[in-house]
Amino acid sequence: MNWVKKHKLLVVEAIQYEECLCIELKDLWNALYKSFNSAQEREVDTYFLDKIPDKPTTEWNSFSKIKLIKTIKKCNNSLVPNPDKLTWSHIKSIIRNDDYICKFINIANTYIELDVRSENKGL
Repeated sequence: MNWVKKHKLLVVEAIQYEECLCIELKDLWNALYKSFNSAQEREVDTYFLDKIPDKPTTEWNSFSKIKLIKTIKKCNNSLVPNPDKLTWSHIKSIIRNDDYICKFINIANTYIELDVRSENKGL
């Protein structure tokens, strides 16, 4: 099974500092160092944050095994859902095993629980 396929690299733009491209690591560190130190003593105006309206928190339902399987089965096998290059067909093969799908659901539900807890604490 071919786990990794060739993918085009994302188009990126180099960071610029003082009209010079930060191509090498030392240039990037120099730009970050100078930028941080020049802003370190400045007061930060957070007034604009007060203008942002609060939005109600949405309740998340726990993942159900049946709904997860139905949803993943609908996905196109050749598409890659995220940067780790794991295709939907790989995920479909993982969830064929009952133990693996339970672990998959536990991870998803744990993430939701942790996210809800951090929201409730105001993090």
